[in-house]
Amino acid sequence: MIALTLVTGMTDAFGLLRLGGVFTSVMTGNMVFLGVATAERSGSIALHTGVAFGAYALGSFLGARVAGHAPENESHPWPRAIVWALVLELAIFAVFALWWELLHGAPSHDMTYVLLGLNAMALGVQSAAVLRFGISGLSTTYLTGTLTQFVAGLTKKNESIQARSGFILLALIVGAAVGALGALHATLLAPFAPVAVLTSVVSGAWILF
Repeated sequence: MIALTLVTGMTDAFGLLRLGGVFTSVMTGNMVFLGVATAERSGSIALHTGVAFGAYALGSFLGARVAGHAPENESHPWPRAIVWALVLELAIFAVFALWWELLHGAPSHDMTYVLLGLNAMALGVQSAAVLRFGISGLSTTYLTGTLTQFVAGLTKKNESIQARSGFILLALIVGAAVGALGALHATLLAPFAPVAVLTSVVSGAWILF
């Protein structure tokens, strides 16, 4: 989960800096951007947020179809269906990274929408895959609830939940820092960082079988 949150941070930071200044996973933030775009009559921001929102929704649908839903008596720590959903996410990220490389990190304005959509779709798949675990409050993309859970845990002294939430929140910040550094100083290589991390997650999960 921590590694998947690193992927989210890296992808969101890259999207903000290189793909139109919108989020690829935080749809709540994009809804705010859409409201701002309406007030400012900014067609560009509206289109970018619309693409991200639609692609994320499509990815969530595909991820839910592949990962399925958690049964009442789930025994395996990493169900195979979740791994297959993450494989789908990995494939989407790989297509993005290779496409970005072919474009030499300088996509046209119209191509930016397509690339933004790929990243948002990938994180939508990830969100649905993590939801398949059926653990309340567990997420690697929308983390406002995780922050609330972490703070609330201070009053309940639930160390296990606090530790889990704290590491996930820290991973988002670290991932965003890595993604931003890559977007600014290693533009061509940056998209391969999420691919590498996600490959390690899929490989590790596969070993559990």
